[in-house]
Amino acid sequence: MSATENRPQPQPYAIVGGVSMRDLLASCAAAEAVSTPPRLPDPGTARAAAAERPKAA
Repeated sequence: MSATENRPQPQPYAIVGGVSMRDLLASCAAAEAVSTPPRLPDPGTARAAAAERPKAA
């Protein structure tokens, strides 16, 4: 036998774990949404909302 006959043949890629690409992408999007801090409100919007509120008596 020659040295090339003893080498194992490369195997095609196999799906491991049974996780679909859709589930993987959804989990990544969920992780990003949870780990991202909320944005600060726009100063112009905050002033407009404060002006609309009635004053306490």
